[in-house]
Amino acid sequence: MRRLGSNRSDFKSHHTPSDNYNTMCTVTFIPKGRDSFILTSNRDEKPSRSPHQVTLTEQFGLHLIYPRDNGAGGTWIAGSSDNRFVCLLNGAFEAHTRKPFYKRSRGLMAIDFFCYRHACNFVDCYDFSGIEPFTMIIFDQGKLAEFRWDGEQKHLQMLDPNRPYLWSSATLYDATTRQNRQRWFEEWLDGRMDFSQEAILDFHRTAGHGDEWNGVVMNREGKVQTVSITSLVKSPGCAQMHYFDLLRESVKKAQIQLKGELAAVSF
Repeated sequence: MRRLGSNRSDFKSHHTPSDNYNTMCTVTFIPKGRDSFILTSNRDEKPSRSPHQVTLTEQFGLHLIYPRDNGAGGTWIAGSSDNRFVCLLNGAFEAHTRKPFYKRSRGLMAIDFFCYRHACNFVDCYDFSGIEPFTMIIFDQGKLAEFRWDGEQKHLQMLDPNRPYLWSSATLYDATTRQNRQRWFEEWLDGRMDFSQEAILDFHRTAGHGDEWNGVVMNREGKVQTVSITSLVKSPGCAQMHYFDLLRESVKKAQIQLKGELAAVSF
């Protein structure tokens, strides 16, 4: 399949220093009917790296929408005008030993994703060597997948786009904590009729309330804390992003129009 943009060798490889603290986040996927969904991410990070607004830009012949990280300049959640969306979590399956430097930040890699025509091209062709382990949630023209890179191997799992999901970063959230968070999510789902954006945002603001260290909105002595909640609402023909800046108590909104509902492709 044809790739958009330049050859991968055009990406500048620069060494990215590791931070002293692992960052993480909580992500949910809520289906809303055919090819519509709500993708929401709590970003837990150093406060200094929190963006002020949503970025709208044109790259690789596409319109992109994402909050731009103030550190490396990448992002953790993004969408494109050709009906593709990604969301990153740090770590693959378990917490890993961090290296002093990495070839390229995961946030910039998330933008590189859109240089490829389809997710299958990205997974097969992108050079992940020297990239810190991650989990990437991918929605590609009707297909939903979970892609993990553990630092040595790629792991791709296709998911049912008609089911709700929750993910918690493997860095700093151990298996027991992740199970507790899954339980909170299942309790929220149980018997529920309201799956609106307001309802899932309430979960992202209040689940685990009282547990400052491991709650969905968390604060670990100000070194790492929940700095924002980003909610991306995908509906036919449009993707709207709401960026809730918890540090500045502000809300930014932006949207992109989609280039029709393209036929689903196989990964």
